[in-house]
Amino acid sequence: MTRLELTIARDDCDDLQPLRNGKQCSGAAAGSTEPAPSVRWALAGLSLSMLLSSLGTSIANVALPTLAQAFDASFQEAQWIVLAYLLAITTLIVSVGRLGDITGRRRLLLAGILLFTVASSLCGVAPALWLLIAARAAQGLGAAIMMALAVALVGETVPKEKTGSAMGLLGTMSAIGTALGPSLGGVLIAGLGWRAIFLVNVPLGILTFVLAHRTLPIDIKRPKTERAGFDTVGTLLLVLTLAAYALAMTLGRGRFGPLNIVLLLAAGFGLGLFGLAETRTASPLMRLAMFRDPALSASLTMNALVSTVMMATLVVGPFYLARALGFNEALVGIVMSIGPMMSALSGVLAGRMVDRLGAPFMIIIGLIQMAAGAFALAMIPAMFGIAGYIAAVVVLSPGYQLFRAANNTAVMMNVCPDQRGVISGMLSLSRNLGLITGASVMGAVFAAASATLDITTARPEAVATGMSITFAVAAVLIVGALAIAVAIRALATRRPPRVL
Repeated sequence: MTRLELTIARDDCDDLQPLRNGKQCSGAAAGSTEPAPSVRWALAGLSLSMLLSSLGTSIANVALPTLAQAFDASFQEAQWIVLAYLLAITTLIVSVGRLGDITGRRRLLLAGILLFTVASSLCGVAPALWLLIAARAAQGLGAAIMMALAVALVGETVPKEKTGSAMGLLGTMSAIGTALGPSLGGVLIAGLGWRAIFLVNVPLGILTFVLAHRTLPIDIKRPKTERAGFDTVGTLLLVLTLAAYALAMTLGRGRFGPLNIVLLLAAGFGLGLFGLAETRTASPLMRLAMFRDPALSASLTMNALVSTVMMATLVVGPFYLARALGFNEALVGIVMSIGPMMSALSGVLAGRMVDRLGAPFMIIIGLIQMAAGAFALAMIPAMFGIAGYIAAVVVLSPGYQLFRAANNTAVMMNVCPDQRGVISGMLSLSRNLGLITGASVMGAVFAAASATLDITTARPEAVATGMSITFAVAAVLIVGALAIAVAIRALATRRPPRVL
């Protein structure tokens, strides 16, 4: 067989086999238990894409004081270096996923890697703050493409029975990028200056581009008459809606003022307009009928709830360690890296467990483990101090990684090939919205529970109480996600899963 012709029908979406340069991979044939070397290299390219996108998020945070000083800017102005990157990802990730479905996922992923690499070099040589912020927005667009299409391309790269392992590996690389960013950024700033934290992405980006170009499956060429159009109006409305919501959640650091309320109202109005536009276009950005599928809606909801809780660890953890336990900045950094490192170490194993025991079952197990970790964070540190805190994080973080691998697998295994990009983008969007919401809402819960207006000057006892109450609320959110998972699993036993 020299060429594999694919005619994709709704009823045989799950029969798509991994491809490489238009040919069927020998290692992905029926009965094969190990992926072919070409599949491994393709996965390496996708993994590096996830690493770069998460590294771009975490490595810049540690440089904000240095950047504010370098550009003689206020800390609020310097924060736009991080915010521009996050806004670009959040607002565009669904749109670029859909664009990949239409134009070709491999082609667009290569363009995204190239854009991320060029934008990183521009960040490294930017002579002014506004140019750096603009380059960071372009870098965020490249990261959005990589995040959405790396997950979407798993279905075309690995055998179906290895999907969980691949999702676990991508989760591991994302966690490594998150954990590596602060420490690598600190070393680079101390040794080479702040520009190095952006320029370090250039050789990594080139390597990722080469791997992806040489190993990912060639996009299937379809006649122009069969290609769906791109929903420009829907895309613009969604971008503006998400931008309004993200700004409402981030401006004011969790304190809602008139501007936040106006932005939230604008987001709600924009969402209504978006839904109306999607019902009136022949080729919508999102098929609203997809949300009638309870499994997809449940997965997106659980993803947002879980991400909200994980953001609480990043918002509350540093204050508890510094104010309640009296740790210096170095010790806070070391302890805060334990969670991401546990996620990185458990990712591949979590994926293999998903492949062996099934995604729906492992979603429930992951959520049970997360609930146990959240309840432990609410109670154990008050009794055992730092030992209790670390023990709880060691339970919570692998549970999150297990949930993420299982949830992504459960969604992507039942997606028709022409919808993989947009569904992958929706998964990433629900996660990002959870993180943004968590930073605001859980931060507000923490401040209210600590009974103080300025958490940086709160008494240690007040901070400890605030953390206990915050993670009790977090545990309730996880229990809610668990109830959704159990209900969906019960529903699935009564009827077969739908192909989206």
